[in-house]
This record gives sequence, C-alpha cells and structure tokens, in this order.
Amino acid sequence: MAKFILRRFFLLLVTMILVSIAVFLITESSPGNVARNVLGSFVTAEQENSFIAQMGLDKPVYLRYVHWLLGSDWLASRKIGLPLQRIVTKKDFQEWWAIRADGNLIRWKLAGENLIAVVKSEDGTLSEFNDNAKWRTDRKGRSAFWGVDTQNHAVKWEKGSDQKVWTFVMGTGWMESSGGPVEYIPLKKGFVRGDPGLSLRTGRPVSKSLFLRLRNSLVLAGIAFIIVMPLALILGIIAGLKEGSFIDRALSIGAMMFSVIPEFATGIFLILIMAVWLEIVPGATVFGAKAPWERPDMLILPVLTLTLVELGYVLRITRASMVDVMRYPYIRTAFLKGLPYWRIILKHAVRNALIAPITVIMLHVNWLMGGIVIVEVVFGYPGLGKYLLDAAMFKDINALEAGAMILVLLAVGTQFIADVFYTFLNPRIRYT
Repeated sequence: MAKFILRRFFLLLVTMILVSIAVFLITESSPGNVARNVLGSFVTAEQENSFIAQMGLDKPVYLRYVHWLLGSDWLASRKIGLPLQRIVTKKDFQEWWAIRADGNLIRWKLAGENLIAVVKSEDGTLSEFNDNAKWRTDRKGRSAFWGVDTQNHAVKWEKGSDQKVWTFVMGTGWMESSGGPVEYIPLKKGFVRGDPGLSLRTGRPVSKSLFLRLRNSLVLAGIAFIIVMPLALILGIIAGLKEGSFIDRALSIGAMMFSVIPEFATGIFLILIMAVWLEIVPGATVFGAKAPWERPDMLILPVLTLTLVELGYVLRITRASMVDVMRYPYIRTAFLKGLPYWRIILKHAVRNALIAPITVIMLHVNWLMGGIVIVEVVFGYPGLGKYLLDAAMFKDINALEAGAMILVLLAVGTQFIADVFYTFLNPRIRYT
C-alpha cells in the first residue's frame, strides 16, 4: 500500500504540472485581449500598454509560468539586494516590503526625480526621507534603481525617464503620470507556496476568492452527493434484482429520462414549477459573504436539479452491475446450497456489484465540483464552476490555473479513495 500511495502522489505531481502547462498555453493562445476584457473596449493604446506592463503580461510566457508556479519575490529580491516580505494589514490588504538590515520594512516612491523611501518601524509607524543616494548607474550609463513600490511591484526607475503611467483611481477614473517605472515585476509567492497571485479581473487575491467559491461548491455538491448516491445505489440494486419486472422498467425509464434532459432544462423547469407557479422556494440564489448558511432554502432547487441529473446515471450503472453479478456461477452455487436469499444478496452479490458504481461515483465527484457550472449559472449560485467560467471569459490566467489545480487534486484524490474502497469490496485486489 505504501508503494501504491507513493505512485499516486507522483502521478498527482506529474498531472498537476502537465495540466498547469496546458491551461497556461491554451489561455495564452486563445483569442481575446486581457486588458480590454478587464478595462473595457474604450481604453486607449497607452492605457492598455501601461496595464499590461504593470500586470507583468509583457513578460515571456515561460517566465510568467515560472513566476506563477514558483513566485517572483526571489527574482525581485536579487535585483533589489534585500529580502522581501509580504504582510497583511489590519484591513486585510496585502503589502510587499523590503527588509532593511535593522529589521525595519522599506519601500519607495518617486517624486519628480527624487527617490523617496517609506519606512515602517516595528510599532507600525511610517516615516519618509529622501533616498537619492540609492541611484546607481546601469550598463547604459543611466541613473537607475530597483525597489518595491507602493503598488506591490518590484520596479526599476530611471532618472529623467518620461515613461507615462496610467493608473485607475476609484471615483476619479484613469490618471496619467510621468516618470513611471520602466520595468515591473508583480510580486507573488507562487502556487507551490500557496499564492497563485491576484485575479486580473477583480484585483483580489485568487486564493481568498477561490476558497469562498470552493466552499460554496463543496456545500452544493456535498448535499447532492449525500442525497443522490445512497438513493441511486438502493434503487439500482432493487432494479437489478427485479430484472424485467414493472419496477425495473419504471425505474430504468425514469432514470433514462432524467439523465438525458440537459441540466439547464431541468433547472428552468423546476424554477417555473416550484418558484413561479407554486411559489414554494426562491428561483435564484443570491448570497452574500456568509453564503450559503444565511438562506438554506435557496439551495433546494440547485440540489434538486443535480439530484435528478445524477440519479438516473448512477442508478442505471448500478442496475447493470447488479444484473451481471446475479448471473455469476458462485451466486447460483450459493442458491443451490440453500443459503438465505438476503444473505446471498448482501454478503456476496452487492459487495461485488458496487465496484463499478463506486468508480462512476468517484468520477462524478469531479463533475459535481467542476462540471456544475450550468447549474450555478442558471441559479446564479456563486460556486467554483461559475468562477472558472467568468475567469475564462476574461482570460484570467491566475484564477484559471488555481481552479484547474483544485480540480486535479479532487480528481486524483477521489480516484485514490475509490482504489482503497476496492480493497475492502474485493479481497483479491491488493496494492503491493
């Protein structure tokens, strides 16, 4: 079992790397302009170029991938010559600072051609002073300086540069300033250290937004899973034992009907019947930060939609597996020996019949988490699927990559759980 777990762990790492590279390349080659998706179609070319530089999107693809995976603070630290630290303020904002030799934090801003240092002491007080002594002559003979700016970038300033910078100020709009940095490195720790970066669409840390959406989807998928899987297994076993009977036909036809109807059609029908005509439950799921605990009644229709869609498929797989097992020679031998009917069913038939449904169930855990985007869109549910859809529409690479890694973890993890279940359902299966 230990070797099996190690192989699974190695498979997880390889799969995550390959998927992350594939997502990165597909997003990079897909049509669309990130800057115009985020800023709108009426931005000027100067504003667009400034946004692309500030977000680090002008860097080569391979370098952006390395920064997303391993972080960029290590490279910025080498250029600045000081270690870097990320802190979280009392208002829950993230700030990057350089660490001086005395332990105080420092970053810089440019006022004309004067380099102004902003120092944060251990008690949190801020002080500023002129730091023009930090200017150095670069290879091109220009006075330049690498430092951390107040917008969480490692930047390179050049004295006398007429670089135009466009920044968006809430309540004011786009503001132009001159003498801006000539090079940016957006600071992040990297996915392997739990920091997939900022969302290009919202400007918020992807990890926080992704956690909330993942929690919402886990609640929705978990409730649907708890309801549909035991029910589908029980009904599938009954249909398999009653092969050819009225019960079998009724369950099979009902299962097929619900499994072939698209999710959006099922959801719309349920909204029309239960929310519009009968007015029993809300027809939409509009949640705040405490979702979904504040309005559990809003979960009824999404859960019911997922239940109806999943019920039919798992039921039919279980029925087919049960019918097949009941025809095995050892089952007939058990009957000929005179063993009690329910002992044969529960101890011998059901145990082997569950191997195929468990594989399907574990695969459908992945679908419940990443493939319920249609249900989430129909009901306006703020889950992981809808989050990834919005990220894909805006080419938000940081959000897409982080979401894909979560889905890979779920896929490999659920298959590992299924393999462990196999060893208990069938003693002949062992992982050595």
